Amino acid sequence: MKVLESLASRAYSRIADAQQSNGNHAKLLRDGTETYPAWLAAIAAAQHTIDLENYIIQDDGVGQRFANALVTAAINGVKIRILYDWLGCLTRSKSKFWSQFDHPNIQRRAYNPPHPLAPLSWISRDHRKVLVVDHKIAFTGGLCIGHNWTGGPDPKNPAKIIPPWRDTAVQIEGPAVAHIAAAFEDSWEAAGAKTLPKGEPLPNLDIQSSEPGLNISVIAGRPTALRLYRLEQLVAEIAEENLWLTDGYFVATTAYVRALANAARAGIDVRLILPGSSDWPLVGALSKTSFRPLLEAGVRIFEWNGPMVHAKTAVADGIWSRIGSSNSNLASWVSNRELDVTITDANFAAEMESMFEQDMQNCTEILLRPGRTGIPRPRAGRDKSYARPTGQQASRLVSGAIGIGSTIRATFTKTRQLGTGELFTLAGAATVLLVLALLAAFFPKCLAWPLAFLLLWTSVSLALHAIKLWRHR
Repeated sequence: MKVLESLASRAYSRIADAQQSNGNHAKLLRDGTETYPAWLAAIAAAQHTIDLENYIIQDDGVGQRFANALVTAAINGVKIRILYDWLGCLTRSKSKFWSQFDHPNIQRRAYNPPHPLAPLSWISRDHRKVLVVDHKIAFTGGLCIGHNWTGGPDPKNPAKIIPPWRDTAVQIEGPAVAHIAAAFEDSWEAAGAKTLPKGEPLPNLDIQSSEPGLNISVIAGRPTALRLYRLEQLVAEIAEENLWLTDGYFVATTAYVRALANAARAGIDVRLILPGSSDWPLVGALSKTSFRPLLEAGVRIFEWNGPMVHAKTAVADGIWSRIGSSNSNLASWVSNRELDVTITDANFAAEMESMFEQDMQNCTEILLRPGRTGIPRPRAGRDKSYARPTGQQASRLVSGAIGIGSTIRATFTKTRQLGTGELFTLAGAATVLLVLALLAAFFPKCLAWPLAFLLLWTSVSLALHAIKLWRHR
């Protein structure tokens, strides 16, 4: 038995605090062309309940298709709960879009809107992508609900067709559905909402199946829990043959980069598929700071030739697979609500490997140039036509800030040797600090007023919390 197979059967509950079950069935779904029809079919077939949790539900043609399907189900008597992220939908879905869900059979909640008593609460986001229907079928993966996952005409040039974002999801039936439903329930309560409508049963987490099927573990990431991070570190340490990762926003910690590099040095076939052009350019730039140490260790890195690869998947040793919403960065590992599933099965892993190899055909491999310093450059042939910088997902700034902080801390404390790929991080930090110093010297009010407002807000928040505690006392 391979080490990863043994891990899946013995230690998940301790390492990742995961809910494990046997006798499940799973179907791999590629991109919006396969995922959206499966979601809509499940919604149309619903008899009792629909729970939808997603970071973005966009007010566009795709979002309206889902809205129509949900409203139709509600009219037919299905109880529906919709949980979306406040920040994720802030500029994408207006009040008119949400007003169509004003139906007695529909409840909807926004996760973590701004609160005057918690100035920094916006850091935690609900990044999950979950659909549970009748507690019988569930879906998770990396897809939000919006036009980016279907592609179509370029808004600036309608004659040009933009391919859809590359993404992956999974459809699950069996005992694992109850664990996904329980994860939704936890998010629903965290959003300040009531639990299931009166008369609706809670998920039975004790159900196990004696029928043949897959071993599936559900990892419900919560702020500060670090559940997936612990598991990802361990998988990188104990993989015996290969570890292939696809990630949309790779800004890994120094420890995780070292784990991947050490695996490659030990002869493990480690590969990464990452975006060639990111919808969040800062994250793309930070991601490249880890390229050189990974490449020097023997990790193969491939950049996607297209508008965006958004999938969050892993496959290792021909037996272990992961699909979910978590990116390899601290925002996902530490501050967000995420949901991932791991599947221990050779046939499913073979499907994942085949999909990865197909994706490699649409990638450019990044190679080191002997004798050169700085960030490695892609080989000739990079397609730049899809670079479209758009502001998105402020929570990802958290992972970027921590990555920059790690580099600056190492500069002054000498706790580790800096890599040449961190040159641009240091240069950027130096530039920002220089600009702030000049503002403080010549335009002090530009810094003083925002700082005063922040300090005032924080002090009032702390005082109000103290008053609440005093009253409870």
